[in-house]
Amino acid sequence: MERTEKSVGELGRRVGYLVKQAQSALRSSMDQQLRPLGVTVSQYSCLELLHQNPGLTNADLARAAFVSPQSMNTVLAGLRERGLIDRPPTAPSGRRLPAELTTTGHELLAEADARVRRIEERMLSPLAPGIPDELVQHLTDLVGALGDSDTEDPEQRPPAR
Repeated sequence: MERTEKSVGELGRRVGYLVKQAQSALRSSMDQQLRPLGVTVSQYSCLELLHQNPGLTNADLARAAFVSPQSMNTVLAGLRERGLIDRPPTAPSGRRLPAELTTTGHELLAEADARVRRIEERMLSPLAPGIPDELVQHLTDLVGALGDSDTEDPEQRPPAR
């Protein structure tokens, strides 16, 4: 870590930089572990979201997985071709095409999720008991403090607790 600290200087002590660095390390580890299953991180996210919320639409999934609707169309097409999800050929009402996991999708997700959980355990292993729960709460608070808009005036926000 010393080399990184020297090369990035004070930036290496900034919360935003460290959150991005952690996200990048997590994504890289997930890519490496999911690749043998033939699953990308976006596909894994989509499968997990559909497992927890069957019937989500393309727009819902795109928002929750942090990708564009166009990218989610590609993700869903790939999952459907592999028989991991099912979508009706026509919209049951309006233009919404809800997606659901197939049995094969549930089976693949179980293996992918086990791999991702092992990564998360390794990532959190240096922390003392109880700290991971606090970290989740702090990260949730950070997300909430920024809200949905990065243009919000920080002077108008209520003070931190």
